[in-house]
Amino acid sequence: MADLQAELRRTVRGEVGFDVTSRALTTMDASNYRRVPLGVVTPRDADDVAATLAACRAHGVPVVARGGGTSIAGQATGTGVVLDFTRHMNGLVSLDPASRTAVVQPGLVLDRLQQAAAPHGLRFGPDPSTHSRCTLGGMIGNNSCGSHSVAWGTTADNVGELSVITARGDRLTLGRDWSGAPEGLRPLVEAELARLRTGFPDLPRRISGYALDALLPENGADVARSFCGSEGTLGILTEAVVRLVEAPRARALAVLGYADEGAAAEAAAGLLVHAPLTVEGMAADLVRSTADLPRGGAWLFVETGGDTAAEARARAETIVRAADVLDSLVVTDPAGQRALWRIREDASGTATRMPGGTSRPPGAGGGSEAWPGWEDCAVPPPQLGAYLRDFRALLGSYGLRGTPYGHFGDGCIHVRIDFDLLTEAGIGGFRRFSEDLAELVVAHGGSLSGEHGDGQARAELLPKMYGTEMVTLFERAKGIWDPDDLLNPGMLVRPAPLDTNLRFSVLPREPVDVVFGYPSDGGDFSAAVRRCVGVAKCRTTEVSGSSVMCPSFRATGEEEHSTRGRARLLHEMLAGELVTDGWRSTEVRDALDLCLSCKGCRTDCPVGVDMATYKAEFLHHHYEGRRRPASHYTMGWLPRWLRLVDRTRTAWLVNFLASVRPLAAVAKRLGGIAGEREIPRVAGVPFTRAWRRKAMAESRRNTHDGVEYVETPTRGRVQLWPDTFTEHLSPSVGHAAVRVLEAAGLEVLPVLPVMAGKPVCCGLTYVSTGQLDRAREVMRTTLDAMGVLVDGEGAPPVVVLEPSCAAALRTDLPELLPDDPRAARLAAMVLTFAEALERHAAPDWTPPRIDRPTVGQTHCHQHAVLGDTADRRLRAAAGLTGELSGGCCGLAGNFGFEKGHYEVSAACAEEQLLPAVRKAPADTVVLADGFSCRTQLEQLAGVRARHLAEVLADALD
Repeated sequence: MADLQAELRRTVRGEVGFDVTSRALTTMDASNYRRVPLGVVTPRDADDVAATLAACRAHGVPVVARGGGTSIAGQATGTGVVLDFTRHMNGLVSLDPASRTAVVQPGLVLDRLQQAAAPHGLRFGPDPSTHSRCTLGGMIGNNSCGSHSVAWGTTADNVGELSVITARGDRLTLGRDWSGAPEGLRPLVEAELARLRTGFPDLPRRISGYALDALLPENGADVARSFCGSEGTLGILTEAVVRLVEAPRARALAVLGYADEGAAAEAAAGLLVHAPLTVEGMAADLVRSTADLPRGGAWLFVETGGDTAAEARARAETIVRAADVLDSLVVTDPAGQRALWRIREDASGTATRMPGGTSRPPGAGGGSEAWPGWEDCAVPPPQLGAYLRDFRALLGSYGLRGTPYGHFGDGCIHVRIDFDLLTEAGIGGFRRFSEDLAELVVAHGGSLSGEHGDGQARAELLPKMYGTEMVTLFERAKGIWDPDDLLNPGMLVRPAPLDTNLRFSVLPREPVDVVFGYPSDGGDFSAAVRRCVGVAKCRTTEVSGSSVMCPSFRATGEEEHSTRGRARLLHEMLAGELVTDGWRSTEVRDALDLCLSCKGCRTDCPVGVDMATYKAEFLHHHYEGRRRPASHYTMGWLPRWLRLVDRTRTAWLVNFLASVRPLAAVAKRLGGIAGEREIPRVAGVPFTRAWRRKAMAESRRNTHDGVEYVETPTRGRVQLWPDTFTEHLSPSVGHAAVRVLEAAGLEVLPVLPVMAGKPVCCGLTYVSTGQLDRAREVMRTTLDAMGVLVDGEGAPPVVVLEPSCAAALRTDLPELLPDDPRAARLAAMVLTFAEALERHAAPDWTPPRIDRPTVGQTHCHQHAVLGDTADRRLRAAAGLTGELSGGCCGLAGNFGFEKGHYEVSAACAEEQLLPAVRKAPADTVVLADGFSCRTQLEQLAGVRARHLAEVLADALD
């Protein structure tokens, strides 16, 4: 390995990574399989690819080409050298609107091509649900399809020429009429014409095996088309000419409701005569909420196009009239269509976590974890209803569950099944079911793969579909292209058994000793880590709507800074084979270092990976019994230091010292704080003390003036939480909130920072720095201090103004103290400012009208944990127009203040927030409910943002 690494470093201009991190990040794709590579090469050009192939050929080391790593059958994993095209060979070389073609490199993400083609009214036809992160090279390798294949076909239908380097270094340009065919391929085909004409099932989604029938003379002897779907086993793609199609100027989406998926499947084929763009199907089991869908237990998503919105709608309504449906919905608004399509696109992740329990106990049936493996079988569309009935029966006979969805118009079904892949008995059942299902698919005239390829998951079963003689022909074709079996061996031909190399086999069988409760994973940290199935939504390079995940990846573009990358490293840490030092791992620590703990993945990840919690857990164990970074003591203990400043009445001194630059520089250096940051000013009088002083002064004044106290009728009482940021750093937010809540007819009761001699704190800063023992101690003290305010019947709800503190109370508190019933009670009492007004304000109260545009950013924790529906309604009622940005401000509590994080922090802010603020009109209200967000805006843009409570309080005047 050392000789190979040395040769690669000498001959390749791109990066060569044989380190633990590089290898750990590529052990898995989105399948059930895992292989540990020797190293990873990120080539800069075709010469680098050729040099890599030459070095690996000389050392007898296999080569695996990898795109976005979202392959579901295991073909993007390997034990040799992995070629990662996403870093450098990811460009759009050219786009010619006249010829409707584009020249692309293999690492180009599909959405980038779509964005470039859109101004010309063009698009690439195939569009898998992973379009925001899958690459064109991966699509060609798998012959990907997507939801619009009923209109525009598969990737193979949209490819012109392919530039390929063979394992022996030949550079070929593949096209029609045998262009680029390696020597020996044409004679092989011409000797087997009869077999090739009769040996392939006739259906639109036949992806399994090699497409040797594309080499028939009546099919144009198209070598490029035949190469599509070869899963990197024949040659390495370096460039492709792809064809573009004219995009409809307007679209309409008809959502058709049926009683169940069987009824939807029976109806799908009959809709094809109306030439729809899509006919997608899914059932209610995969939908988190059916509120936005028409009545039914299953739905078809049928998209139509036209030159105008009216024309597209008319075509959609024609389909509605022709369909026998329970209910229907036609949407022409693009935003509404995107929202509905997100429901369908997230199904691949949602299907991985099924209702009905937590992680499957060893050997038991029916847990909540479901896996790929039989993700995309396809049958002729008229057979789909019958196939689904037989498929359901087969599932039942094995005691398995799975919810089909997918491309009903093409007869292609996606399904994740709750296989037990953790025990020997379960794995045996997985094999037997796979063999039986393969026979069922073939009996219905189908293909084992209808989109994602065979990989290791299905290649072993290809003789059931094609027979041994055709599979032998596949092997002979592979031998012509790659006589040394260097390229992705074990895929398609001479495959590894489908029940080997399973990624779960290396994980510990006993639960790992952890601090958090992981209630959604049965308290099992391994099950929590298993949540990541490689869907890779975290690798999306642009913010979509209000989404947040994953800001650090978008800032750096590095896999190790994506949620998936970090989950992969945690997986390898638990496995102990590649990452061998467990919780002490520096590789995992470094990958987690740039995690902002924004919690965006908790909501945006389709399977609910919660990397902020995993990071806190890791840091707790990593530094247990050891000295921590200085920032953990300065910012992690921030509530303690600010209480000390309050007790000693030294806020003026702290602010003075922070204003003296040499002294501030020394303090920042000693405290692990980024030198570029300004230290926030501490309030001279904390919020709660000022509030109580004002209340007492008003009482004395009323007594002196002889004013008789009259209790104001209120609808209810609320308790106001004294979060550290409002209490000591921005008390104006607290005063404003009290004014608005009282104006809304609420009696506001203070939760004091110290009650019964004990400090009250949510523990957020201790959690974010992984000081979990201290966090639990702080939380227990808080519960003790609040006493009857938590234990008592009918205790008023607790309003928390700082979103991050509210999120800590809602989630971290009960998950760190799962055995303390008071923790769950307090978590259930927590309300945001807007929620308190919406649920408890006087019936006749309305917010003051402001009627101004707004700009800003929804706090990450608000988006991920609390939700912002009430905030949106409150802003609308006050006449605050406009949408707040998605993404993350980049400061994220202690993250942006820590030494070494400033550049990433600023890059996150520059993604959405700062550009939106800079281009906003002068009268725009800049909103930011989080102290971090306000601080980031002030320090990077010189803009004073305000909490919604402050804006409403000003308007009360």
